[in-house]
Amino acid sequence: MTVLARETTGAMMLRRLRSPAAWAETVDLFAILTAASLPWSTSLAAIFNALMLACMVPFLDVRDFLQSLKRPICAAPIALFLLALVGTLWSDAAWGARLHAVNPTVKLLVLPVLLYHFERSARGHWVFVAFLVSCALLSVMSWLVAFNPALSIKPGNLERGIFVKNYIDQSQEFTLCAVALAYPVVMLLREKRYWLAGLLTALALSFFVNMAFVVVSRTALVTVPIMLAVFAFLHLRWRSILLISGGLVVLALLAWQASPQLRKTADTFSSDYQLYKEKGIPTSMGLRLEFWRKSLGFFAEAPVMGHGTGSTRGLFEQVATPSGQYQASAEVIGNPHNQTLNVAVQWGVIGIVVLYAIWILHLLLFRGDGLANWIGLLVVVQNIFTSLFNSHLFDFHEGWMYVIGVGVAGGMVIRARQAEPKVGEAGS
Repeated sequence: MTVLARETTGAMMLRRLRSPAAWAETVDLFAILTAASLPWSTSLAAIFNALMLACMVPFLDVRDFLQSLKRPICAAPIALFLLALVGTLWSDAAWGARLHAVNPTVKLLVLPVLLYHFERSARGHWVFVAFLVSCALLSVMSWLVAFNPALSIKPGNLERGIFVKNYIDQSQEFTLCAVALAYPVVMLLREKRYWLAGLLTALALSFFVNMAFVVVSRTALVTVPIMLAVFAFLHLRWRSILLISGGLVVLALLAWQASPQLRKTADTFSSDYQLYKEKGIPTSMGLRLEFWRKSLGFFAEAPVMGHGTGSTRGLFEQVATPSGQYQASAEVIGNPHNQTLNVAVQWGVIGIVVLYAIWILHLLLFRGDGLANWIGLLVVVQNIFTSLFNSHLFDFHEGWMYVIGVGVAGGMVIRARQAEPKVGEAGS
């Protein structure tokens, strides 16, 4: 019996190894694990992502996949990677710096792979569910760490309410989840499924409450109203917009009065600016203004092709002043904290055109109705506006949020559109 059982198990394993459907399920599983681990660990997310790509190889239809790469939504991200690669040829930076600067664009190559796979998979929604559940658990840990900082696993952590990573990444996740839930809540209310709508509303509010009373990034404070406005204009009537806007204003005023942490975060806008302008102190906002001013000058020096891949830090070193004279101007960095300027300094107008082509093409991809369209659109909108203050397409965490969000949602949207004619034919 034992030998027979072993033979049966071995035969089953062999059949699964030869089954394209089994490999596709495994790819789905690793995609789900990548999304679930992203809020917690960069290492785990990278490992699961690598396993996901490896599991696609055995039964990949190479001809069909290469054909899919010709679509503009796939070609544009690939073009930015190739531009970064070719841009190493006219850069004056050391080769180590050039190749290191290519690395942030490599993740864009995964985006066409995800589009291709989830155009064929029916499990894309589980990736988003996994990310939402993971962020909800992280929110619980954030509250626990806020009351007991010793629970944080970050050594020497000085950020309030941060269990892992940092408050910028955490705010990005919570903002995306909270605003993304607006669409299913409205749809459930229209279907009169009030209990489930109430549950999702409570979950969305929990993210906002955490950001109001524990910790929030200034980038999130700026982008949340924009993201909510996009949802309102796309999915609500004017009367509903006015009523909900009034309610949100009241809630915002209550949060402002009740949360010292929120007032403190908002006050840093003006205080940081004043300290920078009057004393040259390298505050967060002051440094950004300094980086942007200098980056515009670098761009003006080489507007067409830029200074080449990895050249940014060297350019900042050349114009840095002695630290004793003007501290903000003495800072040297390889990232100007603005996605457009980051691209412009290295690859000029050519890079800007490719970058904006990516954003525009992906915005156009999500023009329809439905949850996948809404999530994909929201991911792109969030990335565009947060990239005014950071290079979020090139940052690890926010960049992978973009690649996974657009890749999975885009594949789901394409799959749904391909199924529409078949539904019509069946009905006729």
